Amino acid sequence: MCSTAGVAQQPGGDDPLVARRSFYLPMRDGVRLAVNVYRPAKAGVADTAKAPVVFAFTPYRARYYDKGKLVELLDSREFGLRNLVHAGYVVATADIRGKGASFGARRGFLDQTEAKDGAEIVQWLAHQPYSSGDVGLIGCSYLGGTAMLVAGAAPPAVKAVFAAATDWDKYEFVSRGGITGQFNTRPEESTAIDLASVPVDGDTGGVLLKQAVAQHAGNTPMAPLWYGIPYRDSMSALTGTRFWEEVGPYTHKAALTRPGMAWYLWGNWNDEPTEQIIRAAANLPAKMIIGPGSHCEPPKQFDINTIQKRFFDRYLKGERNGIDTEPKYAWWRQDGSGGELIRSNTLPGVGVKRTSLFLQPDGGVRSGMLADKPGGSPTLDYPIDYNISTDAYFPFWPETPDARAAVFTSPALAEPATIEGYSVVSIRAAADGPQANIFAYLEDVDPSGKSVVLAQGRLAASHRKLSKPPYDDLDLPYHSGLKRDAEPLVPGQPATLVFDLSPRSYVVPAHHRLRVALAGADPRQRNLAAIKDGLAKRWTIYGAASRIDIPFKTPVRFEAGTEKSMGEAK
Repeated sequence: MCSTAGVAQQPGGDDPLVARRSFYLPMRDGVRLAVNVYRPAKAGVADTAKAPVVFAFTPYRARYYDKGKLVELLDSREFGLRNLVHAGYVVATADIRGKGASFGARRGFLDQTEAKDGAEIVQWLAHQPYSSGDVGLIGCSYLGGTAMLVAGAAPPAVKAVFAAATDWDKYEFVSRGGITGQFNTRPEESTAIDLASVPVDGDTGGVLLKQAVAQHAGNTPMAPLWYGIPYRDSMSALTGTRFWEEVGPYTHKAALTRPGMAWYLWGNWNDEPTEQIIRAAANLPAKMIIGPGSHCEPPKQFDINTIQKRFFDRYLKGERNGIDTEPKYAWWRQDGSGGELIRSNTLPGVGVKRTSLFLQPDGGVRSGMLADKPGGSPTLDYPIDYNISTDAYFPFWPETPDARAAVFTSPALAEPATIEGYSVVSIRAAADGPQANIFAYLEDVDPSGKSVVLAQGRLAASHRKLSKPPYDDLDLPYHSGLKRDAEPLVPGQPATLVFDLSPRSYVVPAHHRLRVALAGADPRQRNLAAIKDGLAKRWTIYGAASRIDIPFKTPVRFEAGTEKSMGEAK
């Protein structure tokens, strides 16, 4: 049951169609979490009719003040939660333990403690007199992760989940290829930030808020958590568990695929989690849509709020609105400044044959050709550039790495070329040390020489062993990440490194060129200064055995006089 503080229903700010109350809800261990409930209303008076509930669980403060202005998760434009209240839904938001106005300390990022907390809140909401008993979960980024994890705890009331920009396999996401990247490793926020949270109703003077925030000093720091578990089977000294297995949604697949629960997934091409969203769609009975933008950015090309509402209308209200009979997947195929929305029952790239383009060293230190057959100089000796800035707060998509990478550029295209799906690189290389990282980028280079990154991937050479995945991995190269499979390089001895790049749906214009850039470091490695002395200083790329396989929808043709037609049947 909830605390007595804030039991009275409050008007929803200046919105007479919303009635709000906030309160502390005790969890199974007595820790109190800050919960907000918004109900449909008339003139600020809550409707007494039963309604389905949509729940969002956040570490970013559900209600807080920013320079004196009230900010509410209810008004986040990517969710359209206020509109859902206007449409007859009850909406609930809550701060996870250890964040915002909630008490307690956060044990780990999206751990089973959070999953159980969310499941308790869901079941409490389902049994309230204003609830129909059916609950939907919604969220993007961390909130998408809480939606996945709460669903994995299998609260019976959950009937629909709309999750965006989150992961299916957290190890593959955070430490993809054995390299810990930017996500979840930024500096910890000061507990003072949580003091800007709005106290729950009845917490006069914010006395309880101050007590709650004082407990946040016990939160587990996220970056040391991730850096301290370099292998998938590493035991965390901070949580006492094999944390990757605890927090990876795929390990809870049986609960996530139980009958009676509907899924809708959303991502954007210029966002690292999208490759995980597609993997989730391959393993869940889910619909999916992908837009052209960045992290949690509502696409202009379609109305994400309307899609969310139709989804909940169908699976929480039982409306026969046709959303379940539409093609399962939709994505925006970018074509210059425009594009088109593709609808399909097949995931992007599935069934699309890849065309091999080979990396041809041309005698330069950092440059070569991208061509339809091996050739040129036998090797390219690339000195790794570690002198790069890693202090960006959250670079969701990489800038072109050309100035610090070895680059291989194709001739100009004679006609547009459509890429659909995941590219795969196979790099034959030797390093001058036992530990070395490689980052690969596929770029579109316009006639002026300006390049943009279309896809990216990474692999620690010691993680190069290919393994059988524990889920549907779309027949892509899979590296176990297990400690027993790690194999350091023999300095000077070549090895083959095979890994996929992030997916894309993109039309490369005529007269543009394709480029593969290879680097040994990336600005999103926040721990680069701490690890670089233990890494190799040079890569030697063997051109005769190095290539990229790109999923082109049609054969690729270069401008006359530069190269012959590529990608045609042999």
